[in-house]
Amino acid sequence: MTVEQNIARLQHLIKMFGLTVPQLLERVSVGLKSPVTERELFAANIKLGTLKRVDAVFNKGLHYYLDPKAPLEAPESSIFFRKERFNTDLNLAARRMVAKYEDFAIALSAIAKLADLEQIRALPHYTTKTPPQQAAAHMRTALSPAFQEDSRDYLKGLIAALAAKNVLVFEFVETWNQKEKANIDGFFLQPNVIVLKRHQKAFRREIFTLAHEFGHFLLGEEEVEELPVEVLAKKNLSGIERWCNDFAFHFLAGEHAQVLEALEKASAANDYHYETLTTVSGATHLSLLALFTRMRLNDRISAADYAKVKDDLEEQYLRDQTEREREREEKKRLDAEEGRTAQGRNPEAIKSPLLVSTIQTAFHEGVLSEYEVREKWKFTEKEFDRLFG
Repeated sequence: MTVEQNIARLQHLIKMFGLTVPQLLERVSVGLKSPVTERELFAANIKLGTLKRVDAVFNKGLHYYLDPKAPLEAPESSIFFRKERFNTDLNLAARRMVAKYEDFAIALSAIAKLADLEQIRALPHYTTKTPPQQAAAHMRTALSPAFQEDSRDYLKGLIAALAAKNVLVFEFVETWNQKEKANIDGFFLQPNVIVLKRHQKAFRREIFTLAHEFGHFLLGEEEVEELPVEVLAKKNLSGIERWCNDFAFHFLAGEHAQVLEALEKASAANDYHYETLTTVSGATHLSLLALFTRMRLNDRISAADYAKVKDDLEEQYLRDQTEREREREEKKRLDAEEGRTAQGRNPEAIKSPLLVSTIQTAFHEGVLSEYEVREKWKFTEKEFDRLFG
């Protein structure tokens, strides 16, 4: 069976996702004895099976390729037409994720307009000329995020505080068996969308990413990036990235930043200030490694001592992970012996109150159906009954 495709739309996706034709052909031909040819790929009437393989790469839905309308290759259509370079060399999974949430943001904006909801910026713009610690102090006052010891609860509260100021945060979850994972931690899209990768075992990294991308929102500078803690110690970052890192640190540290600034240089002689930094870490949701990295950035610990501390912390993290895995396996064994069935499930993404309220209004105004709420916007049956009943 063949279908008539809009070849311009396929060419548009190849360009947007940064692929070459040979790279796409290689992907769509996986597992086939006879690889798909370029002629077959760009045929006006393409085999349905081949088109399904193409969509497995781009995840746009078959209807996308059949739409006769010309694709829009303009800056307003995608960040990939607004920026040529990103702080991370994005893999295909990352580009797919960005495209997905661009579509979500556009759809949600249209829904909000149909439901007569105004999305007005409620927070000021800054430039890199503003000291990041000053901007951080202003935003801590404006948002008043309540500190909670549990990192996930704090993250949820911070997402809610941003929602109250019309900043929409999406969180995406990758399953453990996903073949290709996005090599990003987060990104900011104009005018008000921040997207985070769930770090189930490292919520503090996710919290820092949120604060960093919030910095991008305040500057109005879009970015898609991976933010390993090592990047915090780099001194050759762009002015924007350095500002966002400094903003994130001061936003999360608050008055505790002064504690770090008052410490003498860390060394074995003062036990690297482990006790003090552990206290600060527990009060701020900044990891010990992030705090030591900050000390390194400010030359408050030598490169050799920093490397030693970093290795020690990473080894301890691996030991803790191994112990937790051992405890999980032991629980599974005991459950099996006693005939209990393990109820494992993938973690659920945190939904911003701004997303929830927009979808609720649209549903009650008749803009969205129950099917659309549950299928497109991924509200479970239980969530739908609780939020839309």
